[in-house]
Amino acid sequence: MGNAAVLNNTSTSSTAQNILCYDPEDVSSNGYKVRNPLKFPAPLMVFQLSVISLTSLLIDAGLKPLGQPSLVAQVLGGIIFGPSLLGHLESVRETMFPTRGVMALETAATFGVLFNLFAIGVECDSKRMFRPGKKAIIIGVTVMFTSLGSTMALAMLIKHFVVMDPLLAKALPIVAASQCVIGFPNVCSLLKEMQLLNTDQGRLATSSAMFCDIIGLTLASVGFIKLQLEKEHTMAQKLGSIVSPLILVIFTVFSIRPAIKKTLRLRPEEKPVGENYFVCVLILVLLYVLTAETVGQHYLFGSLVLGMAIPEGPPLGAALIRKLHYPVGKVLYPVFLTTSGLKTDIFTIHFKSLWVIALLVLFGVLVKIVIMMIITRYTGLTIQDSVILGLILNARGICDVVFFNLWRVSQALSDEHFAVAIMLSVVLVMVIITPLIRFLFRALEQQAPMMRRTIQHSKPDSELRILVCVHDLQSVPTMVNLLEASNATEQSPIGVIALVLIELVGRAAPLLITYNHSQGAIPQDASISLQIINALRQYELAFESCVTLQPFTDITHYELMPEDICRLALDQNATIMILPFHKHWEIDGSIGTVSRAIQTINTKVLRKAPCSVGILVDRGILKGSMATLSNQGNIYHVAVVYIGGPDDAESLAYGARMARHKNVSITIIRFLMFGYDNARERKLDNSLIEAVRYENSTNENFVYEEHVTRDGVGLSASLRGLEDRFDLIVVGRHHEDSPLLVGLGAWSECPELGVVGDFLASTDIGFTASILVVQQQRIRGKWTSRTMKPVVNNQDGQYPDMNNAINNGISTPRVSISSDHPRWEITIDRTN
Repeated sequence: MGNAAVLNNTSTSSTAQNILCYDPEDVSSNGYKVRNPLKFPAPLMVFQLSVISLTSLLIDAGLKPLGQPSLVAQVLGGIIFGPSLLGHLESVRETMFPTRGVMALETAATFGVLFNLFAIGVECDSKRMFRPGKKAIIIGVTVMFTSLGSTMALAMLIKHFVVMDPLLAKALPIVAASQCVIGFPNVCSLLKEMQLLNTDQGRLATSSAMFCDIIGLTLASVGFIKLQLEKEHTMAQKLGSIVSPLILVIFTVFSIRPAIKKTLRLRPEEKPVGENYFVCVLILVLLYVLTAETVGQHYLFGSLVLGMAIPEGPPLGAALIRKLHYPVGKVLYPVFLTTSGLKTDIFTIHFKSLWVIALLVLFGVLVKIVIMMIITRYTGLTIQDSVILGLILNARGICDVVFFNLWRVSQALSDEHFAVAIMLSVVLVMVIITPLIRFLFRALEQQAPMMRRTIQHSKPDSELRILVCVHDLQSVPTMVNLLEASNATEQSPIGVIALVLIELVGRAAPLLITYNHSQGAIPQDASISLQIINALRQYELAFESCVTLQPFTDITHYELMPEDICRLALDQNATIMILPFHKHWEIDGSIGTVSRAIQTINTKVLRKAPCSVGILVDRGILKGSMATLSNQGNIYHVAVVYIGGPDDAESLAYGARMARHKNVSITIIRFLMFGYDNARERKLDNSLIEAVRYENSTNENFVYEEHVTRDGVGLSASLRGLEDRFDLIVVGRHHEDSPLLVGLGAWSECPELGVVGDFLASTDIGFTASILVVQQQRIRGKWTSRTMKPVVNNQDGQYPDMNNAINNGISTPRVSISSDHPRWEITIDRTN
């Protein structure tokens, strides 16, 4: 018996051989001392985990271009090594996945799924589950019970009219019941991977799935209790099977959850959650799993109940999700999916089982889509939205795989029907619906109308709607200064849409909080947004007759924030949005923090923004004062750098609006290239600039300068000369490959700022002025107007002839202002 210790116990009735233990040296191979390390449990398990993870990653990388989710790759990884493909070869099966290693691999998979379900419970917002909204309740209840009734009816008809073996007849009701499952983990995982969580359809689908989970968990618990009652014999045992799970839930809700909340309140707020909290929670998870098994429930019931008792979001929920993400979500949980693939043997599948179950699965998928289309009149959705929502609600994932494994263990499903269910109901459905969802969303985006929303093309007396995005308190004073300089008046008010950006950690579903209509307590991870919004409220109160503020907080993943920003800008009819720069300066002039996630957000927003965009490079701290413009009591110096192009035209229009503010000094700095003359471009640029100069002919705080340079070197020298002259420099992002920019973009670090913006924002320049880089709205990737129709901000109508001439595209003569005029200054710098 190898190295096992054996004792022979002789008695009057029999002789028994008992294996007491294994030699500890049998667990590992001790490296080079043996010929084959895979004969030992520890190296074998390490090898299996490595092979499973690597294969799943390679398959996932190959399927990503086809738009397939990771779930498909992980299940296919198991099928490859299972009896369907490589595992069919005895040499591969005995070497890589022998029978002696099954228990260790199954144990790792068990820990993966129980901790994954615990993490899902932590991320779930229990309040939203019980208050999903009327529309989500209608969709969830209708789709779930209609699909259950119709698929069960079809299963009964097939059993009645089709001759089949008893095992298939037993499996049909189970497969039919699985088609009504709308699991929140399934829906959330699919939408998160496709980056559609923040869409209207995604939010409605997650709310509906959350509500369906309440019904599903209740029905699953009742079914499990019923199975336990059939096994028990005495009335006391049956009563214990019913009462004990209820006691566990009540104890968790009224004892464990309040105790955790009280413990977190005693913790200092400024300190992160310590390792002791994490260890205690892990021990509590194991105890709950053991308790669930003890009271007759499945072990997954205990992990899910405890997970839902943990307060979602920071501090504890976020810390748990961060720590569990990689070891559980990337290693152990994929092992569970892969082991399901290892149990799938396509050689056991008969044709009749295949087409019968395929018919049932296809019918279940179509029923959800058709039901969604029927109830459009009650939900207010369009037919396209209903089809998309129906496809999303067909998402397959961990819920289905867990159920099929449970039914296989309980022998409700044979190996043949388990293989068919995994291949058809999970893999094939996901392979089909995922590309369809992507295609329909792209079609919706292309059909969406796009209106022109720019400052340049806005009417002078219209409301300027500015969407400001903030993610920390440090940038608020500079942002408020920019808003104040934008000159809100009763004739041309400003509507500020404030969006506070907070990364989603410890929650499954994103939140978009509207403070004007929000009900209940504000989540703890949104507490910083209250400070930011209160600071912006002061600006609103100071100009309450001409400024309105609509605050929002977006708690979501960084990769989903661009979608929310653009959607909010579109819904709120924003004219321009102001985004934060991803670098923050320290008071000594060095770079303090760099957020690559914010840089990615800015790049994506610039690509698909429904209005003009400005990126604010905040250097207010370098001025030595964080006071706002209204509290400074002095002049706010703004420069507009003009080279040419639609983006510079938008910058000029913004600067023209600022020029009407009594405490703002505007300097228009136009750069011209020596010896370069494009008559058409020069005519358009002249029209724009002359309109602004004419309007400000009596403005003492308006200055116009022209700098003529020969090349990029001269331009950079002139730009360096702007140091310490201004508080804010406004510049366009793109200049249509102007010859002046040759050589400046070779060392560009931040392409989202453009060549000039990146040069001005560089730490090598030593500027203390903040930079606003402006991009005019693009429609389908093109500028809104190639003719660059100039904007005349002439509210009093003092120069009607000038306005008509410019609006008709007629080049107007330059306005001659005498050099001794006290309100005008023109500096022409012709460098050699």
